[in-house]
Amino acid sequence: MTNPAEEVLDVVDAQDRVVGTATRAEVYRDGLTHRCVFILVRDPQDRIFVHRRTDTKLFAPGAYDCFVGGVVGAGETYGHAAVREAEEELGVQGVRPVPLFKYLYAENGLSWWCDIYEARWDGPVQPQVEEVAWHGWLTPQELDERLAAWEFVSDGREAYRRYLELRRSS
Repeated sequence: MTNPAEEVLDVVDAQDRVVGTATRAEVYRDGLTHRCVFILVRDPQDRIFVHRRTDTKLFAPGAYDCFVGGVVGAGETYGHAAVREAEEELGVQGVRPVPLFKYLYAENGLSWWCDIYEARWDGPVQPQVEEVAWHGWLTPQELDERLAAWEFVSDGREAYRRYLELRRSS
């Protein structure tokens, strides 16, 4: 695995138009807006894949997340990144994420466009050890309980809140 800090990303404006490129390290250091994908993965029992991020992650090390995903590389589409990230983090092939919605996340001088997807997976997973320190499949009720007790990534919390709003309004 290459150094994530050296990965080149598209820098975008408030309308999600590409205005340049920078390394991930520069994006975080300078608070440049970039693109990310989030995939909520459910199994046949409707449980949600939840994991704890490794302590070596650049953003929110050691925090829990109910989405797999990550940054969109320079020149990469959201859809391609969603498949790539889901397959890498779950250690599987054949994931087919379905797009749901997109929003601009901003906190503490950092911002990124979040393209949110949902996917179903019926099979074993072998999470990427560089990304995932622990994982489990939780029912929505169990996830709600963990959200109240565990430290989750702030962007994942916000994305899940919006996801639940979307489901309630559908």
